[in-house]
Amino acid sequence: MKLKEKISIEEFDSKHFQIKEIEHITTNHKKAVVTHYLHNIKNGVGKHYKQEALKYINQIVEYKQQEENSSIVAEPDAMQQLLFEVEDVAFPTPEKTKFTFIDLFAGIGGFRIAMQNLGGKCVFTSEWDEQAQKTYRANFGEVPFGDITKEETKNFIPDGFDIICGGFPCQAFSIAGKRGGFEDTRGTLFFDVAEIIKRKRPKAIFLENVKGLRNHNGGRTLETILNVLRNDLDYFVPEPQIVNAKNFGVPQQRERIYIVGFRKDLGITEFEYAEPTNTEVRFIDIREEEVVPTKYYLSTQYLQTLINHKERHANKGNGFGYAIIPDDGIANAIVVGGMGRERNLVIDNRITDFNPTTHIKGTVNREGIRKMTPKEWKRLQGYPEDYYFPVADASAYKQLGNSVAVPAIQATANQIIKLLEKYHGIKSK
Repeated sequence: MKLKEKISIEEFDSKHFQIKEIEHITTNHKKAVVTHYLHNIKNGVGKHYKQEALKYINQIVEYKQQEENSSIVAEPDAMQQLLFEVEDVAFPTPEKTKFTFIDLFAGIGGFRIAMQNLGGKCVFTSEWDEQAQKTYRANFGEVPFGDITKEETKNFIPDGFDIICGGFPCQAFSIAGKRGGFEDTRGTLFFDVAEIIKRKRPKAIFLENVKGLRNHNGGRTLETILNVLRNDLDYFVPEPQIVNAKNFGVPQQRERIYIVGFRKDLGITEFEYAEPTNTEVRFIDIREEEVVPTKYYLSTQYLQTLINHKERHANKGNGFGYAIIPDDGIANAIVVGGMGRERNLVIDNRITDFNPTTHIKGTVNREGIRKMTPKEWKRLQGYPEDYYFPVADASAYKQLGNSVAVPAIQATANQIIKLLEKYHGIKSK
């Protein structure tokens, strides 16, 4: 007798199923199609994913029935099981939504949290990093599509969404002797953003990048971007603004450039960036309650190594320099790679176990100097407390360091939505 069992999105990761599958389509792509369909099954966007999603669901049902001798439910019941799975997450789509958006270079969903807080419905998301995809799925129930430079990925972007969001990497454009327009951005990730805007004509644009974009390639990169948006794509784009996360309720000195734009036929000709909230938050306000000594406190030997390294490079203008953030201070911008986790050290005298351990080579320093924890980095970026990381600390640090500061994004997004409300009838929160 066949055993009754449930079906899950994880079934697509089965090695036996992957071997059985003869199509050259990644399992993550299939999971992206299915989860996007299920998230949009109750609205008109669902039909955009329906045909391919049902094909993949039927494939896995058929495989389990025939190859694993399982008595699994047919497609309608299987979809109900999968629908419950994608909706039973910490950050589901709001019950009532006021606008739609797509989330490009999504990372772990900082833009998505901000937009959903304002009543937004995400209808497409892409992120190529597989570890970030895991975190995104764990919190939103949706697997992002992969490489946005591929036409097969772009083809899944639906029509008619309101806002395009994304923190795209900046690259220099080859514009020598040219006017610095749309064609000159080919081979860069901004070209793919511009191509999507050209095809889909969203009402608004909200892009984020590092502060250095302003002077990147002698200022020509930003100049080209603005020229493409304003002249080639015909959007009203006010002067980009450097926004500091510390002005929006998080204790982190994180400056990023925001680029906002509106389709010219909407009649929007003015835009004001959000005023700072002036909410004073310091490290002590976000410090983790209990910290494991063996994971985050530095050994005396390693601390001395940092001190020596900083002294050697003090007058050279390069090299790494750690900083100890006081309880009433704010952190430097969190970064990834190298010794980024040591860039913001803190003194936490609550430690009681100073004995050598198998995890720390040597005695823990008695000053109580330690790295910030992933939870503290999460708070530095303004993520909700119930945001979950199903990955190792190393991946969590990387994902948070690459992410956006949610409160600053949300404040600017609300300004965008207010104008769309005024000129296009959606209601801002």
